[in-house]
Amino acid sequence: MPKKESSIVQKLGVSGIIAAIFIVVFAIACAVQSSIFNPVGTMWSLFPPVVAIGLALITKEVYSSLFIGLLVGAIISANFKFAPAMDIIINDGLVSAVSGTAGIFLFLVFLGIIVSLLNKSGGSAAFGRWAQTHIKTRVGAMLATFALGVLIFVDDYFNCLTVGAVMKPITDSHKISRAKFSYLIDATAAPICMIAPISSWAAAVSQYAEGTDVSGIKLFCMAIPYNYYSLLTLVFIIAISIMRFDYGPMTRHELNAILNGDLYTEGERVPEEDTVQNPNSKLLDLILPVVVLIALCVLAMLYVGGFFSGVNFVDAFSDTDATVALPWGALLALIFTMVYFIARKAITFKETMESIASGFNAMISPIVILTLAISLKNATGLLDSSAFVEGVMEGVAGNLAAFLPAVIFVVATLIAFATGTSWGTFGILIPIVITVFKDPSNPLFLIGISACLAGSVCGDHISPISDTTIMSSAGAQSNHLNHVSTQIPYALTVAGISFLTFIIAGFIQNAIICLALGAAFVLLALVVLKAKLGKDANEAYLKFEEENKSE
Repeated sequence: MPKKESSIVQKLGVSGIIAAIFIVVFAIACAVQSSIFNPVGTMWSLFPPVVAIGLALITKEVYSSLFIGLLVGAIISANFKFAPAMDIIINDGLVSAVSGTAGIFLFLVFLGIIVSLLNKSGGSAAFGRWAQTHIKTRVGAMLATFALGVLIFVDDYFNCLTVGAVMKPITDSHKISRAKFSYLIDATAAPICMIAPISSWAAAVSQYAEGTDVSGIKLFCMAIPYNYYSLLTLVFIIAISIMRFDYGPMTRHELNAILNGDLYTEGERVPEEDTVQNPNSKLLDLILPVVVLIALCVLAMLYVGGFFSGVNFVDAFSDTDATVALPWGALLALIFTMVYFIARKAITFKETMESIASGFNAMISPIVILTLAISLKNATGLLDSSAFVEGVMEGVAGNLAAFLPAVIFVVATLIAFATGTSWGTFGILIPIVITVFKDPSNPLFLIGISACLAGSVCGDHISPISDTTIMSSAGAQSNHLNHVSTQIPYALTVAGISFLTFIIAGFIQNAIICLALGAAFVLLALVVLKAKLGKDANEAYLKFEEENKSE
């Protein structure tokens, strides 16, 4: 009997057992709160994503987990009737997901083709050769990835895929695991966009400022200093890179990459083309297409927002639609890249056409995951989770007013984690926060808005069904569940410190003092973690860098 129990534990793992128990407990809580035959606006509205996330942790398989979550959501929404459930799965779920996200699918495919062209032409190899002489350490490679992520702040999708395409040759040459690479991409995608006034995220937040007597962009900018999760995540990345250590599941991935040259460690391995070593390729063969891509995508976002029709710059960014603008810019950049490489005789016309198929194939996995994740969100939306959350927040506001910013942060994190959408989360919570605090001149008003935005980013950052998390896995060409499981301890460390900082902010109400305290807490936490958990990894990193210097 003990052997059988041990076998179950080994198969499921600790996280799997915890996930299974949580699903059961959550289902019981849902049943206590409301009948499953009356699920709209109740706790049952969050049950489908809980099932999907739990199954992903149990089975380590994302496709089936997302589909079963969608199936559960459809069955509950249809009150266990077969035909209406099928209608929800097909029409409200899959068809709506594909049609609503077609622009992002096109952007993924176009970018996949551009990456394939960069590889076939030798541009990636040329950039790798340049990097070997200019970026000589693992720390330098990680900080360079971080810096590029900070610079590409206009949109998180664009950030994830562009940083991945540009930096992969460098991180691979320094034996940085794909799990760590995907974390670096993810941690400088949504967190950066949430503190950049000129971004698609700023535009989304600005739509919810109605009733505050403050313009949307101004409200967004005023909230930036209190957005502790986003700001402290940046501090965390720089500190852990310079301190040269890891903890949690990331340690195993990083040590395996350093000691064995295996960048994946476990799970599905993304098929890759062999890097072409073209002696005639130049650094410009990578830099020029990427610069053109960035420039055209920014121009496309302004064009779609009406900038060239007389709309001012800020309003154009506020009104733009990234799902239209990004494929618009990427298609033009793809055409430019094809013409450029053929004119330079870096590749033949036949090789250019072959890149279309290989680029598309590289993006099949993220497209499938994104389709299923958005289908699950659509099914959850039919259950009106926003009504349930609004009721919970109103109850909390009356009982814990002094700690409300910290409570808002936790609630936003949980909603974004369960639903996989930060935009949907702050869309639900910002109007509630405005109603609770009412007066924009009250310092707690801004702190509450910031806590809502910070929690939305945090939950989105660690959710396996978040589109940004999926894009980060795609950009790094990492196994998706490896990315999720390795970054959760890092994100939760920053989340815990952010929660504490929001408690302090509720009383001190000074952004600079609270941010300084938060940064100090991050550094202190990393010092303690390195002393307790990071010794082996640190020694391996230092040995690896010493060997590379001697070569």
